[in-house]
Amino acid sequence: MENKPIARTLRLLSQLMELNEVNPFKIKSIANAAFKVDKLPFPLAGKTVAELEKIDGIGKSLAAKIAELLETGTMAELQEMLAATPEGVVEMMGIKGIGPKKVAIIWKELGIENVGELYYACNENRLIEAKGFGLKTQEEIKKVIEFRMAGNGKFLYAQVEKEAKDLMEEIRGIFPDALKHIAGEFRRLDEIISELVIVIGSLNQQVAYDALAELDTLQNVVLNGTHISAELKNGLLVDIICVDKANYYYELFANTGTTDHVEKVLSRINTPLEQPETEEVIYQKAGLAWMQPELRDGITFIEKAAENKLPTLISYHDLKGTLHNHSTWSDGVNTLEEIALYCRDELKLQYLGICDHSKSAFYAKGLSIERVLQQQEEIDHLNKKITGFHIFKGIESDILNDGSLDYPEEILKKFDFIVASVHSNLKMQEDKATARLIKAIENPYTTILGHPTGRLLLSRKGYDIDYKKVIDACAANNVVIEINANPVRLDLDWRWHQYALDKGVMLSINPDAHRNSGFHDMHYGINVARKGGLNKEMCLNALSLDEISKVFETKKSGK
Repeated sequence: MENKPIARTLRLLSQLMELNEVNPFKIKSIANAAFKVDKLPFPLAGKTVAELEKIDGIGKSLAAKIAELLETGTMAELQEMLAATPEGVVEMMGIKGIGPKKVAIIWKELGIENVGELYYACNENRLIEAKGFGLKTQEEIKKVIEFRMAGNGKFLYAQVEKEAKDLMEEIRGIFPDALKHIAGEFRRLDEIISELVIVIGSLNQQVAYDALAELDTLQNVVLNGTHISAELKNGLLVDIICVDKANYYYELFANTGTTDHVEKVLSRINTPLEQPETEEVIYQKAGLAWMQPELRDGITFIEKAAENKLPTLISYHDLKGTLHNHSTWSDGVNTLEEIALYCRDELKLQYLGICDHSKSAFYAKGLSIERVLQQQEEIDHLNKKITGFHIFKGIESDILNDGSLDYPEEILKKFDFIVASVHSNLKMQEDKATARLIKAIENPYTTILGHPTGRLLLSRKGYDIDYKKVIDACAANNVVIEINANPVRLDLDWRWHQYALDKGVMLSINPDAHRNSGFHDMHYGINVARKGGLNKEMCLNALSLDEISKVFETKKSGK
């Protein structure tokens, strides 16, 4: 074994010890030894324990550890430290800009146990509240994590939205007379993007290549037949397909839908397709109503298209209010009044549902019973002060390990509505997670089930649940299911929206905003809601103020 791996192992051991608050003198001794071992001009392999003891900076105790490492490939003490530390916390120590002391704060004070949760906490602005952190450190950590996430070749839709639209603007400027459109995952509004596909019609491939190769936006531009391959500066792959104008709409269709969708549509066409003048012609020849690009993920909506029963998809302008949001009362950035005025004056909404964290969320300044009552007094005051707008008294109540909510009944009944969410003990088997959610759903005070699986896209899978049992329970108990619009969550997954809607379960597009800019995440919630086939009639926060007030009153009355 070379000295560098030995030094790395000793360094890791010292960091884990620091993380777990072992004797600081021991930590310093091991860290010092790691530094000196790395600089030795000779290898340690083959040395006896007695020889190792004589080396400056090692000594008797560390000599035995190094000998154990050389013989077995590990150290018992290291394994003990690893066993005492969540795997995700160990991974966090590899993030540039945060050492063991900061990781310890993140883990033990903020309750964050992996990189995905850390990224989400940066989005929620939670790190700046912790000792030793500030806005600059938080932003640096967020950038490092985004770079790591991009390393697998996949990106959140929100991460590449601006770059994709900027590239299209450049292409429009270069080829103003050509037909051109984004296709593929981005056009389908997929939550995760692995490639940006663009179809251009009526161009000479070589002319297009020469022009695109000059763009600063693109790197590693390669011409391959009708395809121009490249990548954006952030590493996202780009495939630009140049075709004759006559074939443009067929290629746009073929490169927009998933393979099974395209094959299913084409299998319904019995006459020669020739060169369709629009995508609508293709669907018409297949005996189908025109299908929005976001519905072309699989074959779920093809039968509805055949029966001319496609839903009228919800749009951003259908939203009348926003639910599940956080203020300075817990871990939000803006005051209640700032949020209310922003929603009224900038977003032109009718109402706000404030849902600060409940008392179990100590890491997010969760509200004690006393603070709940104080906040509700402020809401009453603001509702008298601010005209043409209403603030509903809500809470994001933690679903405890046994499925109960973390306030007594006399407090729960004081809220206008309650979002019930799991934030702790996420490592559950499917039956445990399902039972936990169903018990919370059966609580008569639960209005909305928040982010049902706890997933964080590209970083945390989330706990498995029996979706049908959970959705059926919501149907039986008149509980709405949240589409958490934060682009890292987008949970409930759109693939289950139709099942919920068929069961009569309403959905709510909630931004889970922790600052005023976070309200714009409803845009991403709309994207996946459209993919799932949601219409405005089945969206809770598309109801008017009067309508949603009646919904809340009916729920509270138990009718």
